[in-house]
Amino acid sequence: MTEHVLVFGVGYDIPARMRAFGETTGQKVTTSVICWPEHLAKTDDTEEHRRIVVLSPEASDEEWIAMARAIDAVHPVTRIGSFYDDCRPQAALVAQALGLDTHTPEIVELVMNKYAMRQRLAETGVEATASAVVETPAQLHSFAEAHGYPCVVKPLTGAASKGVSIVAGAAEAESALERASGTGLDSRATVEEFLTGAQYSVEAFSERGEHVVVTITRKYSDPVSLVELGHVMPAPLKPEQTEAVTRHVIATLDALGVEFGPTHTEVILTERGPRVIETHLRTGGDELWNMVTDATGVDLIESQLQQILGEKVLPGIRATLDDPNRGGRSEAIWFAGAPAQGTLVEVSGADAERSDAVTLNVLGSPGAELNGLQNSFSRLAWARAHAATAEEAVALAREAIDGLAFVTRVPAAHGELL
Repeated sequence: MTEHVLVFGVGYDIPARMRAFGETTGQKVTTSVICWPEHLAKTDDTEEHRRIVVLSPEASDEEWIAMARAIDAVHPVTRIGSFYDDCRPQAALVAQALGLDTHTPEIVELVMNKYAMRQRLAETGVEATASAVVETPAQLHSFAEAHGYPCVVKPLTGAASKGVSIVAGAAEAESALERASGTGLDSRATVEEFLTGAQYSVEAFSERGEHVVVTITRKYSDPVSLVELGHVMPAPLKPEQTEAVTRHVIATLDALGVEFGPTHTEVILTERGPRVIETHLRTGGDELWNMVTDATGVDLIESQLQQILGEKVLPGIRATLDDPNRGGRSEAIWFAGAPAQGTLVEVSGADAERSDAVTLNVLGSPGAELNGLQNSFSRLAWARAHAATAEEAVALAREAIDGLAFVTRVPAAHGELL
């Protein structure tokens, strides 16, 4: 049997893993890629793809469909692969045009459009979190008059904490809207009531509309930018809290119509119970997919690619989670933020001796221009650690980050003169 998978956007090593899986099952799996220019640097094994088609982010839906039809005409496409947020709407439209299975355009819109998600959750009785689409400071202030400050302003669609602000008063409205509107093709923003409580993310996997929560992660974010600085799994929750979060996330996925694949849902455990921040039709970033494998034994990426190739995977996931002989452990990751301004000159402390349970990765390179903790991509290093408990794992990861020093060059200020 031969499969031809058309991959949309970033694939990293997943297409190569799909081809390798095909070899183990007696299938011939070939891959083609259709993506944006910026994705080429993140496309592994470019020579192994049958073809790579590059389109501008401004290309119309009709152009994406036309290019996909051209590929299909010379090499019939049997499967659609879409693994990250970029190009997911286009993947959904192409799948619909070619009569192939993937998330429908309607589900993609509900998940990626934060206001649409809020509306669907309210309509289905899952939760009612106040939100609105805003384009002017006056509209934002009107929302705050009804629901109070602080409030959260974020891009209508987006990820990686790009363009997110906590607005404490009317004076901050204009800058928050500018920050949110500068992150994508849609200049509109959404404003939401500010939810307080501990933050979690839920890694789940779905098949034919059935959902299994694989693990729940406690996450820690910067209080100003809301950029995530740390994660630990499994989250140190009481059984009744685990049940409440699990039940709420499954209700959310049902309300949004999610039928298959991995999902990453961010939740705040408020005094009123769990409330969704947002959800994604993919695995979590920040090394979470690897942490899930190490903590639970479930490989979400492998499960996803096997499912795309027609395999039923949920029974295997359940068996792994229910295995009494599986040795569970806690996995943590901690990030280093960035100074408010300057040029990175040197990173010291990376070569210090540390436990074998800790892995350190420095992201910032000398010469990088720093502008504070703007989003997930402005962090300068991460440390992963495993231990018997969540507290021990977090402590090891934080200790490794605390041992780093970032030497920066800051230009002299030129203020007004008398």
